[in-house]
Amino acid sequence: MSRGFVKEDDLEHAGTDLPERPVSALPNYVTPHGYWLLEQSAEKLDAERALLIGQDDDSSKQKLAIIDRDLRYLSARLESAIVVDYRQQNKDSVLFGATVKVEDDEGNVHIFNIVGEDEADVTENKVSWASPLAKALIGHKVGETVVWQRPAGNLNLEIIDID
Repeated sequence: MSRGFVKEDDLEHAGTDLPERPVSALPNYVTPHGYWLLEQSAEKLDAERALLIGQDDDSSKQKLAIIDRDLRYLSARLESAIVVDYRQQNKDSVLFGATVKVEDDEGNVHIFNIVGEDEADVTENKVSWASPLAKALIGHKVGETVVWQRPAGNLNLEIIDID
């Protein structure tokens, strides 16, 4: 593109005008560990930000814009956090913070930990309390079978242990 069609002001702000990270409208339930993780993320970003302040190159400005956006998100999440100490809860039924062992129709055993939205991580079998899986499990007891409604087809899960 010819420079004749590009405003100088546009080049100066390229990469610094980022959309905000969406903040969930749901209650922000977090485990104590999840709250700690949010705090650690904010502290790490604060440290990175301190290193970038005063640097005048475009790359640093872009990184600073990303860090500032992420800090606004983390600040909002920490401010709205409702810490739920699952160790204080009844272990007779599946509740927020529970680790649930289930068996599917084919005899496969799965273990899921029900956590806050920001703490969810499929690689660690941590599912958000707002997910369809958690919604299917919450409130049920050992020995009960629930239906996990999935796009790939419904799956019956028998709850075999709650921790």
